[in-house]
Amino acid sequence: MKYFTGSYIVTAIGLILAYLWGEHVHSGTGFECIFIAFVLSVLEVSLSFDNAVVNAARLEKMSPKWQHRFLTWGILIAVFGMRFLFPILVVSIFANVGLVEVAKMALNDADKYAHYLHISHPPIITFGGTFLMMLFFSYFFNKEKDIHWIKFIEEKIADFGDFKGIGIILTLISLYTMQNFLPQEIRLEVVIAGIWGIVIYLLIDGLTHMLEKRGENLPQAHCTSGLGLKSSCFAGFLYLELIDASFSLDGVLGAFALSKDILIITIGLSIGAMFVRSLTIMLVEKKTLAQYIYLEHGAHWAIGALSVIMLFSAIKEVPEVVTGVLGLAFIIAAFISSLIHNKRQSML
Repeated sequence: MKYFTGSYIVTAIGLILAYLWGEHVHSGTGFECIFIAFVLSVLEVSLSFDNAVVNAARLEKMSPKWQHRFLTWGILIAVFGMRFLFPILVVSIFANVGLVEVAKMALNDADKYAHYLHISHPPIITFGGTFLMMLFFSYFFNKEKDIHWIKFIEEKIADFGDFKGIGIILTLISLYTMQNFLPQEIRLEVVIAGIWGIVIYLLIDGLTHMLEKRGENLPQAHCTSGLGLKSSCFAGFLYLELIDASFSLDGVLGAFALSKDILIITIGLSIGAMFVRSLTIMLVEKKTLAQYIYLEHGAHWAIGALSVIMLFSAIKEVPEVVTGVLGLAFIIAAFISSLIHNKRQSML
């Protein structure tokens, strides 16, 4: 219960605000707005179980102070940054309209705003898809990884760990293949967005590794002293925020199928994001990843599937339920496999 107290408070405040906003915009729609916000929050949580597991693996190396910052500063970034400001910024860039004008459009002309966001969908989703695909490849193309869940596949993949740049090559091939099925007029901007997804991943991942090496023995030091250690934790924090941002892209875009009101969407997704972050903290403090050793593997397989779905959805729309169910299936399968493994170990 203690892990989710903040989430319950955010939920109560969010649903009250949804009701008040609904009544303000159109009298009598308050409860309808509450329902939509609730459904969006459930959608966000269902889509983000794998996100929580991946975040927990990174957050375990950080001090309680930085874990708290992830839950406080991070949720502010997730709410106002990704769920509200980011879609407005994207529409402004691709529609060549001023930020203030787009913000007014989002609040006063939801249909027009949703139209512009729909037009921006292919490059946005491609950026997130290539970013997450790089995350998937970097996890499995690793010779040092000695625990394998789906052994006959993961062991063979790990053998290619010494092939420098193979993840980049495969991601670029996926991007090139996907853009061939797009209309000619949007191919360039989609390819550029996909390349930026790769570049941003490499920059943040490279910076994180560099600072961790400078910090030395980061897991033991817990980022509590020394400039190098604090920088490592900040880079790790930034890394987590970018992963969260990439995961949230499909949720933000898919939310417009339920509502075109950006404030209701922001409230609903923010409630879900808060629960996901609370779940992440719980996984860290209860050492869940150490107890269930295949959970991280399942989460990364879900990430791989999500990245493919995101790239495909630039061509043809994919229902959110497909993404949510597939990701959850990998997590559940990995959890069951971990239970079986633990039972076998206890019998030895």
